[in-house]
Amino acid sequence: MIVTPSAQSLENAAKEAGVGKGPPPVHLWNPDFCGGIDMHIARDGTWFYEGTPIGRPGLVKLFAGIIKREGDDYFLVTPVEKVGITVEDAPFVAIDFDPVETGLAFVTNVDDRVVAGPEHPIRVERDPVTGEPAPYVLVRRNLEALIDRKSFYRLVEIGEHHDGWFGVRSGESFFPIIPSDELE
Repeated sequence: MIVTPSAQSLENAAKEAGVGKGPPPVHLWNPDFCGGIDMHIARDGTWFYEGTPIGRPGLVKLFAGIIKREGDDYFLVTPVEKVGITVEDAPFVAIDFDPVETGLAFVTNVDDRVVAGPEHPIRVERDPVTGEPAPYVLVRRNLEALIDRKSFYRLVEIGEHHDGWFGVRSGESFFPIIPSDELE
């Protein structure tokens, strides 16, 4: 019997696989592609299913635990299902950060916590037309979080100049934001 993928079937399979009891080994799961489902993640981090926001934070966190990126495509995977979803920008949003002993600790809208550094770099893309920056921090398995505006402004406040760049330091790493000469 062929089961059409749905949010419910993904939720059930993820729970059976023990998602929520530590990071699932999504990188080890390679089931056959089952097709796409009408699920997307908006730029602001809101998850939608069939055009309706998913209002249960626990369900969003469950799905966030089984997201996988291959090239430019995003999938929700379990040991038995792999379905395509749409991500407008990044699958997560970094909603805050705090300076800690080892660097800048970011928290996402789905409660991932990472300290920016070599394994979790910060990068800034600039819109080629407007020049507007879009900052990101790598969260896990080639999945990034868009750093929200208020957090980015806070980063700029603690920024410094280094080797011709204005940027931020986290731990032993320096992350460039904009060439220093563009600030003059």
